[in-house]
This record gives sequence, C-alpha cells and structure tokens, in this order.
Amino acid sequence: MKQFWVDIRPWRQDLATTAIESGADALVVDDAGRVRELGRVTTVAENGDLVPGKDVFEVEIVDKATEEEALRLSRTGWVIVRTRDWTVIPLENLVAQSDRIIAAVTSADEATLALTALERGTAGVLLSTDDPAEIRRVAEAVAGAGAEVPLTTFEVTRIVPVGMGDRVCVDTCSLLTDGEGMLVGNTSSAFLLVHPETLENPYVAPRPFRVNAGAVHAYILLSGGKTAYLADLAAGDTVLVAEHTGATHDAVVGRVKIERRPLLLIEATASDATVSLVLQNAETIRLVRGDGTPISVASLTVGDKVLGSIAEGGRHFGIAVKETIREK
Repeated sequence: MKQFWVDIRPWRQDLATTAIESGADALVVDDAGRVRELGRVTTVAENGDLVPGKDVFEVEIVDKATEEEALRLSRTGWVIVRTRDWTVIPLENLVAQSDRIIAAVTSADEATLALTALERGTAGVLLSTDDPAEIRRVAEAVAGAGAEVPLTTFEVTRIVPVGMGDRVCVDTCSLLTDGEGMLVGNTSSAFLLVHPETLENPYVAPRPFRVNAGAVHAYILLSGGKTAYLADLAAGDTVLVAEHTGATHDAVVGRVKIERRPLLLIEATASDATVSLVLQNAETIRLVRGDGTPISVASLTVGDKVLGSIAEGGRHFGIAVKETIREK
C-alpha cells in the first residue's frame, strides 16, 4: 500500500483535519501534540512517532552525489526526496534501488507521476499544499495507485465436489464492485479471480464487502507479489483487490469468517499453466469472465473461460523465492 503523507508546516488545523479524514498515513508537523488532539495518526516531528534525522530523512536531489546519499539513508529509514525541476529520471533511479522513497509533491498530477515511476512507483508521497481540496485529490490518486496485475484467461477443465471443509469469507472495510475480486489459488503459482458478493440473490442479500474466497489452505495474492494463507488473514490486514482489467487497489480486512461448508474443486488451464482452487459449493460464489461478468460455480461447466493470474511459484513466509519446489 502506498504511503500518503501531508506536510502541515506551518500548522493549519483545517489542513490537518482534512488529511486525517482523507486517510493520510502520516502528518509532518512541528508539534505532534496538536495532531493527537484531532485523531490517531502517525506523526513526523521531534516529539512524534517518527523522528526527523533518525527515522525520516529529507534530501534535495541536485546531482549524483545527493542521489547516492538518498539511497544510503534509505537503508536506515524513510527518505523524503525533492527535485528542483521535477524531472522523473532521479526518481526512477531511486525507485529501482529502494522501496523507502517518499516523493515530495505539490499536486495530484505530481503525485501520479511519482507513484508510477518505472511502473513500480515511489513508496509514497509527501504533499505540501494550502488547499484542502488538493489533499483530497492526492488521496484519491494514492488510493488508485496500485500496480496492475497481469491477468490470464483460463479454460475450465475439471469441476469436482470434494466434500466438507473449512472455507474463508474475507469481509473488507470497502464496498467492492462488479467485475473485480481477489486472486486466490491452491498453489502460489496460479490464482483465480473470485468475485465479491455484489449480486442480488433470491435467498440472501448482497454483501458487497465480502469475498467468499476459498478453503483455509489457499493462497491469496497481496500487493508486491506477496501471498498469505486465507486462514492467516485477520482484521486490520490489507488484501489486494483486482479489477477484470488488471488494475488493482488495496482493501482493509474488517473480519474473517471461517465456517464448515461443502466444497468444490475447480481446475483450469492456460497454455502450459494449470490453476486449481477449492471454493464453497454454493450459488453465491462466482468467478469472473474476461469481460468482467461474474459466473456462479453452480452453473460453471468444463470449457468455460475465467480470469486468473500466473505467478512465480515457491514461497517462504509469503515471499517468492528461487528454489526447487512442486505444488500440485
């Protein structure tokens, strides 16, 4: 998840309030005590949660030497970088070598540029502005800055009831929409896009915050190419939500429900890749077609085309590793 920081120096309570209400991750201020009166948010100050010169550093990039200084400091903490003419090349050089770079920006356009440098983007932005509306615009830019995930069309080859087991519903703190979902798989090398419960149903009301994601053992794809077991998710975690176009954003987990239900094994192929996933055997569980329309597992047939993603297999605590491993 990209970091959204706001510089409130000199102090203005209206800007600080707007920043907190817009979901800012941190406020850079002269006195952290003022922020604590408004809400609970990370502060960067001499008396704050993060201390300048210890946890956070500021560097103006003017030449190769200052670029190298920023990289050196990023091994210790966050580095706020400023560029005089806002050329993107210094940011690309830094992004290629560090994931602790915060770009100082003054507008949503500059924020978008920083967050997409080398596609990967900076770890976040620090906004300086006198306009509360610009804070909200940059917050929207940061929220939509998730990297795209490459999606693949799989052809369903097998659908088999496998009996009872424990499945996981992931309830988020966001209202999800049609045509998106979470990428889940039996192995860490391939995932299927599981649709949220956004559709009307004669038997149960829509729950657009929920993805009935699969059995407890399954992997869910997270930001940065990491994975987690569905059973390990908990309130406060962030999960990756992917649109059928490949665009992604993060959502905060509000609750995880694990219940014993009848299960269904689905297998599918794409060229030489195979994906499988165990889902609850129920009408309300849906995968996603290439055009973004959902298809229920109850009506799924061999030969149907559904979206998924192929990844590098082999994980150590959720992080891809180069090792000899077979998953089946």
